[in-house]
Amino acid sequence: QVQLVESGGGLVQAGGSLTISCAASGSIISSHAMAWYRQAPGKTRDWVAHIASGGMADYADSVKGRFTISRDNVKNTVYLEIRSLKPEDTAVYYCRDYVLGSWGQGTQVTVSS
Repeated sequence: QVQLVESGGGLVQAGGSLTISCAASGSIISSHAMAWYRQAPGKTRDWVAHIASGGMADYADSVKGRFTISRDNVKNTVYLEIRSLKPEDTAVYYCRDYVLGSWGQGTQVTVSS
């Protein structure tokens, strides 16, 4: 089983940038497709981006051009860089391992206008 721990969230002003991290332990994730999701208050948990083991990435239309997902297989960590933050990006961001089906506990990102 893999444990996923997200970090790096916080309060950011609109227009700012933030990089959040998902550190994996208990399993090597280099061969796993990994993803980020987010859940705003009162909303469903929505897919944001995923990255294949080889590094190919895809993004939800709402974040395309502003978000970049990446991975460091040496550190067993996946990242999400968020640029040009908007208040509607406010949510808890979750990491997911597609192969094992595991979720992290989430990290809160709050964007002030």
